[in-house]
Parts: sequence; structure tokens; C-alpha cells
Amino acid sequence: MSKTRTALVIGGGIAGPVAALALRKVGIEATVYEAYPPESNGIGGGLGLASNGLAALELVDAADAVRAIATSFPTMYMSINGKRAGVAATLNGEEPLQLVTRGDLHKALHDVADAAGIEFVYGKRLVSADEQPGGITARFADGTSASADILIGADGIKSTVRTLIDPEAPAAKWTGTIGFGSYDIDVADVPDIDIEPNTGCFSFGKRAYYLYWRYPNGTIAWGANLPWKEYLSISEARAVPNEQWIDVFRETYAGDMPGEQMVRALKPEGLDIQGGLHIMPPVPHWYRGRMVLVGDSVHAPSNSSGQGASLAIESAIELARALRDLPDHESAFAAYERLRRTRVEKIAKAAARVNHAKAPGPVAKVLMRAIMPIMFSPKIVEKSNGPALRHRIAFDEPVLAQL
Repeated sequence: MSKTRTALVIGGGIAGPVAALALRKVGIEATVYEAYPPESNGIGGGLGLASNGLAALELVDAADAVRAIATSFPTMYMSINGKRAGVAATLNGEEPLQLVTRGDLHKALHDVADAAGIEFVYGKRLVSADEQPGGITARFADGTSASADILIGADGIKSTVRTLIDPEAPAAKWTGTIGFGSYDIDVADVPDIDIEPNTGCFSFGKRAYYLYWRYPNGTIAWGANLPWKEYLSISEARAVPNEQWIDVFRETYAGDMPGEQMVRALKPEGLDIQGGLHIMPPVPHWYRGRMVLVGDSVHAPSNSSGQGASLAIESAIELARALRDLPDHESAFAAYERLRRTRVEKIAKAAARVNHAKAPGPVAKVLMRAIMPIMFSPKIVEKSNGPALRHRIAFDEPVLAQL
């Protein structure tokens, strides 16, 4: 039986609330400490939740709350220079991709956790942690502290806990792109668009990649990973006037259809600026002593994977499962890493390959148009996406220590 009874969860985004819910389910009391104030929950662009992530949320009774604020997208296709190059086959028996804004997802998970009696403490930026023989104490920038048996770092891609575990740990790697989005384009302002409701498109324009999707009410959402020469944080990118960014988009997507019409329909007040986009290279040490990492703090694949949020949810639950079944935190942390590392790094590696294809040249585009119908066939989609999407956590099965 586990000796762990209490946990400090650092970070209240996606992995944090799910970890707290899963810990409560296995009899461990967790408190979530978030660096930002509650109103910051609205920050962040759109993301997709895959069927494996939704299945994991079922285990902590949060899936229905997330479905209620998401939009289902059963059809996704690819476009090259405005011409459809293939429609992705769906996997039999799997729930369609659910699109949601990050802010809405944070709030939904917070509300489920709050209803379950989990405490959230805001304005608590972690600066250090001290281990004692019987526990660990987190110290925050405001001079306060908190103690528990273990400390879980769910503090995102710029994790403080990661550097406390290993000062030599790799930092997040900038992808060379800046993220943008808009979710309120009127379909009437994009006369050449050819996309049905509940359908999304990954489009390769003449100069840059973009994506768009259509909501059931007819509104068009647009997103771009804009190649940029210098890194800009979210605050630096937002310091540039929205109107200036829109001018950049109009130059970048000139001649692309329907991309040119979409960026001309962008409203400055509706532009979502996400700043430089990152991925995490493999992290050598997932835990040390009484500290352990979950979610983006330890594995943040490119958004090409469509799996970032789902993998974070899975890892939070697998950590709780290991802590339930193993007698001490050391063996539980080791088992948790063993359960997760191969899976998350394989998905991240595959997504990195897709990322490199987001700026193909003219010859590559011709080849892509020829092979996409094959790549999107049911057999190939099953082979490439099936292992990720069909993964299910065997929550009721005991986790065994490595012999």
C-alpha cells in the first residue's frame, strides 16, 4: 500500500487539475498551486483533444464536461495551393477530434476539480523546494510555503520544477514559428471557401502553412504557425499592434485561396496571439527525490501531433495509478516513467517529422498531392494513427515495480 498521502501540484492548466482528480480517486489529497490569477484562464488558442485523451478523462469523470464546451470535427482534409489533396479516413470506433480553446478547457477542468473538493491556490509562483526525510516543502515568490509528501510539476513547457529536478535539463525548443488564431470570421467574408460545417482543413499555401475549420453556426476559425526569424514571447508578440500582424498575414498569404480572403476578414480585436511555439526535447530525468514531472513540463510534442493535451491527461492519470499501487514514491515514479516515456517520445518524434513538411517547395507539393490520397487511406491512417488514438489506460490493473 502506498505511503503517499498528500501532494503539491504545481500548475493549474491541463495536467494539474487532472492529476489532482486522479490522485483523489486513489486516496491521495492534492492541492493545486497556480502562478497566475484565476482570470488568466482565458489565455491560449485552440487545441484538439483526441479520442485517447477523452477516454482518459472518463476515468476522472471529466469527459462530459469537456465535450460540453468542445466542437466535434469528424472530417479533416488537406489542401495544397487551394486544391484538396486528400480527406483523412476516420478510425472505426474512435470518437472524432474535439476542438476547444485552451482557456475553456482550463476552466472546464478547474470546475470539475473544484466540484470534487480540490483546492486551488492562485498567485503562487514556485521558486524553490526543500526536501526533508518525511516530505517536501515548496516555497513561493510571495514568501509563503506549503508542504506535502510529494511535489508534482505540472507547470508547463517553461517548468520551474524541471530545473529543480535537474539544473542541466534541456529547455523548451522554439520551433521557429509564432502561433496565431482567430475564431470569429464570418463565412460571408470568405466567398471562395469550400468547407462544410464540422470540417477542418490543413492548408499548404505558397509561402506558409495555415489551418481553418468551420463551426456548425457557419463561423470560420483560422490558425497559423507563422515562420519568424526571431523568437518572440507571448508578451513580445502581443506588444506588436494587431493591425501590424494582420498586414504581415496579408503579405504572407497573398494569392492563397481561401487563405488570402480569410486574413483580409480578420478583425484586429479578434486576433489571438500565442507567441513563440515550443516543443520539448527528450528530458533525461523525469523525477528526483520527491519531485516528478507531468504534462508539457516533460513531454510537449509539436501541435502537429494533435496529442499534446491528450498525452498530458494520460500521464497525470498514470502517475496517480503508479502511486496507488507501489509502496513508495521512488518506485512509483520509476514505474510511471517506464509506462510513459516510450509512448510520448515516439509520438513527439513523428510530429517533428510532420513539422518539417509545413514549408514544402514546389516539387514537394506536387509529390504531396500525389501521395496524400494514399497516406489518408484507411489502412495507412490506421497504421500511423491507430496506436496513438486507440490507447487506453488499464486503470484497474495493478502497476508492478520493475524487477
